[in-house]
Amino acid sequence: MRAITQQRFGGVEVLEVGDVPRPQPLPTEVLVRVVAAGLNPVDAKSREGGGMAGVLGAPPFILGWDVSGVVEEVGFGVHTLRPGDEVYGMPWFPRQAGAYAEYVTAPSRQFARKPVTIGHPAAAAVPLAALTAWQALTAATTVAPGQRVLIHAAAGGVGHFAVQFAHHLGAHVIGTARSAKHDWLRSLGADELIDYTAAPFESATGGVDLVLDLVGDEDTGLRSLKALSPGGLLIAIPSGVAPAVAEAASHQGKHAIPFLVEPDGPALTEIASLIDNGHVRVEVAEQFPLEKAADAHAALETGRTRGKIVLTL
Repeated sequence: MRAITQQRFGGVEVLEVGDVPRPQPLPTEVLVRVVAAGLNPVDAKSREGGGMAGVLGAPPFILGWDVSGVVEEVGFGVHTLRPGDEVYGMPWFPRQAGAYAEYVTAPSRQFARKPVTIGHPAAAAVPLAALTAWQALTAATTVAPGQRVLIHAAAGGVGHFAVQFAHHLGAHVIGTARSAKHDWLRSLGADELIDYTAAPFESATGGVDLVLDLVGDEDTGLRSLKALSPGGLLIAIPSGVAPAVAEAASHQGKHAIPFLVEPDGPALTEIASLIDNGHVRVEVAEQFPLEKAADAHAALETGRTRGKIVLTL
């Protein structure tokens, strides 16, 4: 099968089209023919030797975790899916899933049936970003109606889902983003928006109950604590909680926790329902054919995309 492989860590130039053996499903696994694969910042970081490279090990490997496709074959013991089913998922994360390829295998319950109202490219944009937002807001903590939730990088892949989920859960949603994206974010459910290039976000809004920090550097974390009300919670997603942020949170009577998403078929089923019922929209910024994975990574690394970037097969 065709796949995007890399033989060494490095820039986008290390991504190459190659032929690799097609995987075979083990018992309880399914073989999925990939129609589209979503890109995430962790892909680029892992390509360079950061991100999940410590889990993936040294190259060669195949990047990608977001998959939307069609079940081709089921292994012994699979009862929830059958050949021909359209599915989407984030299999194996943070281990290798190999989504930048024509086929993937994974446990059947790490997939869910694809939302019926969107195509495969949009569905491939959902799993990692949406599961990150959903699990952070409903498992790492439980957002309650009326809570004030501040979401950094609100226009990004995780951010645009977090805005919609927090709004759906009844929160007062505050987002940071450049002003050009404010109207779009309001249409997704944001109540307040802060252009972080024009004013310090920590002084532009009143005390908040929860900060979802999708930027992840120490400075943003320390400033986010200033925006939190006493007893409030900071969830740091991309790189965990810096020691200085943890210490400051403790001194201020606030909380700061790291977070990592995990495969979750049942949650994807719930998210699919929200999409099909019109409560959640999926934003695809750009689509690239599989062979143009290097160009897709270059676009991803600009950090200025609205929503997600997707590879199509």
